[in-house]
Amino acid sequence: MNLINVRDLSFFYDNERVLNNVHFELKPGEFVILTGENGAAKSTFLKNILGLLKPATGTIEISKTNANGAPLSIGYVPQNITAFNAGFPSTVKRFVESGRYPKGRWFSKLDERDAEHVERALRSVNMLQHQDKLIGELSGGQKQRVSLARVFAMDPDVFILDEPTTGMDIESRQSFYRLLRHSCKQHGKSILMVTHVDQEIEGYYDREVRLVREEGVPWRCFSMTSSNAHS
Repeated sequence: MNLINVRDLSFFYDNERVLNNVHFELKPGEFVILTGENGAAKSTFLKNILGLLKPATGTIEISKTNANGAPLSIGYVPQNITAFNAGFPSTVKRFVESGRYPKGRWFSKLDERDAEHVERALRSVNMLQHQDKLIGELSGGQKQRVSLARVFAMDPDVFILDEPTTGMDIESRQSFYRLLRHSCKQHGKSILMVTHVDQEIEGYYDREVRLVREEGVPWRCFSMTSSNAHS
């Protein structure tokens, strides 16, 4: 089964086509990286999948259930988290805990299992020591990591991540890639991540798909290459 199916997707900004005839699928337990040059509409593609933008043509099908038949859940971290200003009224821990509240049950009390998920999520992005700080006091890179921790605390079936390692040092990036690989192979999570291909991420992902500029069409128009298996 596929958790995400995209067929013949095209998208315009005003009258300018930026995506054309894109096909894509994501299976359970698959780690796919999405690459392309700067301006290749990678973030735009993710937002179309998530329903934040509406495609001009084509279809996007999101499975209603995961591989076990339970309702499918998706966690999303956008690029460059900057929305938290100095007055944002939440500590790091409280913000990550919000990922554990089920829909419609915001005032339910979190239990011991929830607390373990939150601590593990904070530890996974090296932010446990900052759990009592206010979000607005953090650097841009730390805010990015806290947003990642919230998604890990949610424990979704599908992770959609837009350049999530921004602001991380090389040791943190390597640890993060190992965590993603473990989530896929040991827990059956699916990952679609915008990133740059380099030696650091070699050996962690399953497939690379790339948005490439089409010849003979406006310069901002991109389509998707065939997926390349990676072992």
